[in-house]
Amino acid sequence: MSDVPAGAARLRHCFASAHASGRAALITYHTFGYPTAAVSLECALAAARAGADIIELGVPFSDPSADGPVIVAAMEQALAAGASLHGALAGAAAIAKASPQTGIVLFGYYNPIWIMGPSVFASACRDARVDAVLVVDVPLEELDEISRPLAAHGVGSVPLLAPTSGLDRAAMVASRNAAFTYYISMAGVTGAAAVPVSPARIADLRAATNGPVAVGFGIKTPSDVAALAPHADGVVVGSRLVAEIGAGDPATAAARTGALVTALAAATRRT
Repeated sequence: MSDVPAGAARLRHCFASAHASGRAALITYHTFGYPTAAVSLECALAAARAGADIIELGVPFSDPSADGPVIVAAMEQALAAGASLHGALAGAAAIAKASPQTGIVLFGYYNPIWIMGPSVFASACRDARVDAVLVVDVPLEELDEISRPLAAHGVGSVPLLAPTSGLDRAAMVASRNAAFTYYISMAGVTGAAAVPVSPARIADLRAATNGPVAVGFGIKTPSDVAALAPHADGVVVGSRLVAEIGAGDPATAAARTGALVTALAAATRRT
């Protein structure tokens, strides 16, 4: 455990605490800056108060490849309103200060990080108390380019595996002391229809990666969460929350987020 970056250790503690309470960890995704920076942070904090164990704060990007129409539209609106990587880091720091028990993952694409510089970015993540970073478009073979500077500053990284990933590829994760592995449940983009996930597949990935496995993409409803909770270490809900934020008055977005997360959190319990 001594080689595990401090941020990754904090996230693993989130998973362990959820497991000890008889449930899967709930991870909620929020596009920073949508519909405004202030409202997106209010919604993230509402999610934390309602039972989210880990907050994924999405960094808006102009050319996302893994996100579906709901999150793409949110990113476009956020960028038009001035959202940036620097802003998202400041947002993460605000969440960490207001909700110190909540794990924080910065979720995004590599281009803005490359422009900032990986070492500068890693230092900024440490200062903002980002626990780990998930970079969608960096493959495992190239992950050291960002995971090493992050680890040097005590920040973890989150590798991705897909239904098409073999166990030999999953074994590449085992030596990385990752915060957790994000298992993409489908060959598609965020917000698509949920597909069944084999419990045996999750168990195989957990054994091969030697760490927690969280399942995301297509998870929208409490029943989706309940189906995965007995098997996965964590469950990620993203597009459904972003859609809820955009479904009404921004002034009440945090209240709507809190109500939805309360229902999702109740579904994480393993009965």
